[in-house]
Amino acid sequence: MLLLIYEWIQGTDAARLLNFLRYPTFRIVAAAVASLLLGMFVGPRLIAWLRLKQHGQSNVREDTPDTHQKKKGTPSMGGALILMCIAFGTFMFADLKSRAVWAALVLTMGYGFIGFLDDWLKLSKRNSKGLAGRYKMVLQTVFYLVAIFGIMCTWTGPDGGFTGPKLLIDTKLTLPFVPTRWFNPDFGWFYVFFAWIVVVGTSNAVNLTDGLDGLAIMPTIIAASTFAILCYVAGSLTRIADVETVNGVTRLVGVPLWRYLGVPEVPGGAELAVFCASIVGAGISFLWFNAYPASVFMGDIGSLALGGALGGLAVLSKNEVVSAIIHGVFFAEILSVMIQVTSFKLTGKRVFKMAPVHHHFELKGMAEPKIIVRFWIVAILCGGVAILSLKLR
Repeated sequence: MLLLIYEWIQGTDAARLLNFLRYPTFRIVAAAVASLLLGMFVGPRLIAWLRLKQHGQSNVREDTPDTHQKKKGTPSMGGALILMCIAFGTFMFADLKSRAVWAALVLTMGYGFIGFLDDWLKLSKRNSKGLAGRYKMVLQTVFYLVAIFGIMCTWTGPDGGFTGPKLLIDTKLTLPFVPTRWFNPDFGWFYVFFAWIVVVGTSNAVNLTDGLDGLAIMPTIIAASTFAILCYVAGSLTRIADVETVNGVTRLVGVPLWRYLGVPEVPGGAELAVFCASIVGAGISFLWFNAYPASVFMGDIGSLALGGALGGLAVLSKNEVVSAIIHGVFFAEILSVMIQVTSFKLTGKRVFKMAPVHHHFELKGMAEPKIIVRFWIVAILCGGVAILSLKLR
């Protein structure tokens, strides 16, 4: 919004005072700070209101270790605070003409709406089942299709005539550690299905991870920080010095950062970095209240929304495969559930004491804070490896 105001008053004396809004680097940091400050200010009031509305209701799932029963009475649906802060930071500092930003917002808020329905049914019906899985999947698919075909797709040609759908997302697949000039296969329209797996799978993985105080939010902060770097690299106009030889003459030239590092260009990537920064700021403010012992749980309104946001960023920033590294903690959690279910159906035996895997460590006697911090350390490692993949290309 502020960038639109700056462009509207361009050429005036007031515009010179707001010249700093031209720079994505400023707006990235500003979005994170604004989201963080809003969360710290609104958080106590929202938590008090949730505690009042949910007084006497249990927000602890039945299929968790017995040690979790002491958390009964802790208010849920704190993810509403995260969504509020993300929306504030993004609307204030991102370029609202960017299709990629709107696609990310649709996935985040849309999946947050699904999570709200799930949480509301759990509280109103006083059980831990919530919205049936098949309905979740249908709604997740609907919002995904809106983001892809409603925003990241054009249906008309230069003359305004109807031409059919044309994706504005690069359908070529990029791999970590491999330059695009070496291997860059085009998936064509199959990419739409592949991207759906990434988005929906990430959303459900984050949802499964949200089982301990602060366990899901910190890896989300780390993943969003990693995506902020990757998005800025892929969409920034920053140029870097490189050597070029033409007809035997060597000279120093400036090349875009994305070309220098061998990654595909992402139009609007720098604006996606502003969105990422809003997630970081919102996540840090929520962690203040969600750290062990938690004063509030994010609920499905938070976990499904954050998963949709991270999955959307993986697709929009062309990091679909490397997102498996960035989301290493989430990937391990959902994989542990798949292994547990498959093993029990085929052999009648369980691989883990309980799935997702963080419950396995709980039942082995590991203290909850130790599990949480160790998962955070793994998330930091995963983010570092993903960033290293840039230069190693």
